[in-house]
Amino acid sequence: MMRVLEFLAALVIVAAIGVAAAVVMPGSGHVERTLVVGKDLRQVYDVLDNFRVLPKYSAIGSIDPKAQFTFSGKSYGPGSEVSWTSSNPKLGNGQLTIASATPDFDKIDSNTRGASIVWSLDNTWRGRDKHFTLDLARKGSRGQLTDITWSYDVTYGWNLVNRFANLYIHGEPDAFIQYSLNNLQNVLAAVPNVDYSQLNPSIEQTQPTPVLLVSSSIARKEGLDGLDTAVTTAIGQIKAEAKKLGVNITGPRILFTTSYGDQTFKFDVAMPIDTGTLTVAGQSEQLTAPVPPSIDTTAAPAEAGTAAAAASSPALTPGNRDRYGRLVLDNNVRGAMVFGGAALKGVWSGTFAGVPQIRDMLKAYAQTHGYQFDVVVSPSYDILVQPEVKDASGAITTYAKYDVYLPLSSAPQQTPEQAAGIRQPSMDTGAPASSSSAPAPAGSAAAPASGASVAN
Repeated sequence: MMRVLEFLAALVIVAAIGVAAAVVMPGSGHVERTLVVGKDLRQVYDVLDNFRVLPKYSAIGSIDPKAQFTFSGKSYGPGSEVSWTSSNPKLGNGQLTIASATPDFDKIDSNTRGASIVWSLDNTWRGRDKHFTLDLARKGSRGQLTDITWSYDVTYGWNLVNRFANLYIHGEPDAFIQYSLNNLQNVLAAVPNVDYSQLNPSIEQTQPTPVLLVSSSIARKEGLDGLDTAVTTAIGQIKAEAKKLGVNITGPRILFTTSYGDQTFKFDVAMPIDTGTLTVAGQSEQLTAPVPPSIDTTAAPAEAGTAAAAASSPALTPGNRDRYGRLVLDNNVRGAMVFGGAALKGVWSGTFAGVPQIRDMLKAYAQTHGYQFDVVVSPSYDILVQPEVKDASGAITTYAKYDVYLPLSSAPQQTPEQAAGIRQPSMDTGAPASSSSAPAPAGSAAAPASGASVAN
């Protein structure tokens, strides 16, 4: 009996010590980690102010690659939600909600020194009012770096069991932040280092369109003059073929960028026509969308220009389909059905020299917002909406206007700019700057050159 009493007394003493220890423990917990990345603050902000990119960098995917994510609420900014389910006991099920983001995305430019985003957390970790705070600060002599401070805060209140969880805050919460930060750095490294703060893009639903097209290329050193010559030649071939086929051209030229290499610029010049059915070699042919070429991985590739290479590529005659499934016509002209589906759109007013950088801006914007695209399967393209105007001396008096598109395979219905009803800037029709004008590079405080504008 005495031993039983001693045992009970010991339990009371241990319990009292435990209660006393819990009482003196803090009623809240905090842990943070910091990382500096070589990216513009706006890009980092956009990645963190939506959850579409989260599966790529969150520790959730590292701990359980089979975790399932579900997106709900808004697609961007406060009100965005993501939930996950996992059979891994370290994760379980949970949900994140963007509670606040300051300043608003459209207020962030090269002069913005800092920003803060708060995610509310609902998961199996002990405590209440659990949330992550992501503080961003512009760093570097030119503001080209971003300091990310990712912190976790939790309130335990007077729940004594929860207070003991503070002993483990440097366990799972700390590891979650550290793993996610490291992964985030890798995700950001893949984003083109451009400043797209003036781009103001939109998402448009494009319609399938029949076109005639010619594949062409120029050496990059040929510049705009070489491009103009190649495009003019291709348009001449397309118009001649349209006349021969008895079809009408219904819109301006379209240029698909198939490869923008360091030495060579490869592209398809296309023009829309009024029918998707053509009569070729006495047969009625339906135009179809291009497809990725099939690759025979069992055969060794023949060297270009050799007899073996020629033999491996059968001659194509009008009415055949080329390796992309496009209808073969005369004089290097092909017929195909293009567009259809969502595309991210930006507008460039200036010389064509700025179009490649607008393409990079669209790609960077899509990556930071979690929009899916594949330029190999669906290349980016631009449409000449308004040709440039020159005076009698040949000097440019009004710049050309280009609509630039990046086809998307997965995206919301609108960009944040569209959802916010932000008014688009108008096209600048004033006196142009030099013909070399182009958008400002990442980290630069300068806007596009005078007389050239980024709009939508």
